[in-house]
Amino acid sequence: MRRKYLLATASGPWGDKSGTGNNRNGSSPIIVSPLLLQEFFTDNLWGTLPDSWQAALDGLNPPQLATLLLGMPGEGEVVRYRSVWPLTLLALKSTATSLAFTRTPGFHTPSEFLENPSQSSRLTAPFRKHVRPKKQHEIRRLGELVKKLSDLTGCTQVVDVGSGQGHLSRFMSLGLGLMVKSIEGDQRLVERAQHLDQELLQALKKEEKRNPQVVHTGPRHSPHHVVRWVDPTALCEELLLPLENPHQGGARLLLTGLHACGDLSVALLRHFCCCPEVVALASVGCCYMKLSDPGGYPLSEWVAGLPGYELPYRLREGACHAVEEYAERLQKAGPGLRTHCYRAALETVIRCAQPALRRPGVQGIPRVHELKIEEYVKRGLQRVGLDPHLPLNLAALQAHQAQENRVVAYFSLALLLAPLVETLILLDRLLYLQEQGFHAELLPIFSPELSPRNLVLVATKMPLGQAFSVLETEDS
Repeated sequence: MRRKYLLATASGPWGDKSGTGNNRNGSSPIIVSPLLLQEFFTDNLWGTLPDSWQAALDGLNPPQLATLLLGMPGEGEVVRYRSVWPLTLLALKSTATSLAFTRTPGFHTPSEFLENPSQSSRLTAPFRKHVRPKKQHEIRRLGELVKKLSDLTGCTQVVDVGSGQGHLSRFMSLGLGLMVKSIEGDQRLVERAQHLDQELLQALKKEEKRNPQVVHTGPRHSPHHVVRWVDPTALCEELLLPLENPHQGGARLLLTGLHACGDLSVALLRHFCCCPEVVALASVGCCYMKLSDPGGYPLSEWVAGLPGYELPYRLREGACHAVEEYAERLQKAGPGLRTHCYRAALETVIRCAQPALRRPGVQGIPRVHELKIEEYVKRGLQRVGLDPHLPLNLAALQAHQAQENRVVAYFSLALLLAPLVETLILLDRLLYLQEQGFHAELLPIFSPELSPRNLVLVATKMPLGQAFSVLETEDS
């Protein structure tokens, strides 16, 4: 299905304490970001919201936040507002939802996991080994799309950039019969990928002996692995070399990357645009906070011409969060939701002990939901190099803990904007390709509950028309 992509810019009313739409003292609109959540208590983030928003959100339990704010009700749930929400909050919710790219693929649930949540029924056992369910879903869906795109554009070779342990490359080559070059900058990952290639080949041979009626047509080609760091700012000659007859021309390449991190996705776009031998692209990006500024965003002239197009780090980081997964956690209302509140309370203690130390990384503290808040704070202090035996104001910590639902509400508000920020980043990439005369579409191919970064940017140098729609459909 072809889509119309819209973008609106407007000055927001988020700085208005009354909720009427006027900013306090002409101040800048509030930016609600998950990255700021550590400062929820130190910077009184709840107090930065308009009074009318506070009244609407205060006291909502997690399932109500999922239903009313994020618009993701539980199965069979009837949506009922307990009070009249301010128009500014309703307008933000409606705008964020309507302007974001659709994230719903052409199927409601990943059908391959109905029988077993850990094993895709659409992959044979050898291709599932060492691969988590999320990755099973991703390599199958993207691999099948790449196969269709390769057939439509007459590609002779697929180049998988940022291939990691090679799960996608293996499925495309040994499962779908494509010629695949696999490029990865980490030597250890490449060695692991080569080991898994051999393990898979042996497993496939054993399977053929056990099931001789299953006939495999044609020779099997393992991926050709290359250790190479792709510089986003320079042309990578290795990426363009064909596997067969490297000194002869005529190769038609398809570039792909499954969650190619930060500027690596941008590098794929630039190689597609400037290299005539690259005729197709299928890119799924991630880690938007790692994009260079400038260089990685904006790419298109259209977005660069928008007033206020800038996306600070905190917004790009927020766009990487999993909205659907968090909504599911809200519906279950489990004790794990208190983690953000605990971390924000810890920040108040850190600031008192060492004011210059702000938002230090606290490596994962196991089973946070089973700890009392003072126990968490002591472990957190130790993790950041401070004395865990510092005297604690237990009453203050308990007062913070009593505001757990406010912290969850603020985080939910930030996640409401996450798909909209991702839309702007991906729209910029889409327009960048279209401005140069290429044909491009954004298609949701993964279940967002399994794989939050589920939009693939598909581009060709020849018009495909309605064939773009075929790419996102499930194979029978």
